[in-house]
Amino acid sequence: MRPANKTPHTTATIAPAVVSGVERPDPPAGATEPRRQRLNPDERRQQIFLCAQKLFNERSYDEVSATDIAAAAGVARALINHYFGNKRGLYLEVIKISSTMSESAVAALPEGPAEQRIDVAVTWFLDSLEQSGATWLSFGGSMGRDPDLETILIAAENDSIELLIQACGFAGRSTDREQIRAIFRIYAQLARSGAREWLLRKTLTRPQVHALLASSLKVIVEDVIPAI
Repeated sequence: MRPANKTPHTTATIAPAVVSGVERPDPPAGATEPRRQRLNPDERRQQIFLCAQKLFNERSYDEVSATDIAAAAGVARALINHYFGNKRGLYLEVIKISSTMSESAVAALPEGPAEQRIDVAVTWFLDSLEQSGATWLSFGGSMGRDPDLETILIAAENDSIELLIQACGFAGRSTDREQIRAIFRIYAQLARSGAREWLLRKTLTRPQVHALLASSLKVIVEDVIPAI
């Protein structure tokens, strides 16, 4: 299960850029001209990131240009290079954030029966996929088997598995640790396959995927791992 680790969302309204040397016409009587909102560098970077995340979620890597991202964010294209190096660097950042489980999501799980915690965790996972999961599920395009992309995905999976182990109440168990990780790696593959059937192939509904993932995780927590 891949939950994705998201940076805090900063919403900003960006007024259209003023072309140097061209005077804007006066607004119609009674109309107010939109105010340009000043953003600090972190907010500007986040604005670009969120716009790129949305575009990569809607279209493939090859179909999104740096110009598209800059236009959506209301910034000069040069700022993409300034903050992320280039379109590839920005895409890798989107994949990294979208494919890593959030520590805050684990911390927010309710105290209570395992079944309740599992239901909340699966709900969070599916909510996260609806917002940005298509990026994570359909990565690639002309990048192919990019070594940096592979490194990000492997690290994200390892981090997410450790957080999933924690969320399921096995963080303090030191024995059979590698077997427990292996079981959750298999579950992560199931979660990805279920998400693809739901979001990409449209063969399953969200309630069906939720039932599949929640019931499978319940069996792992209550039957499989205790039997190791």
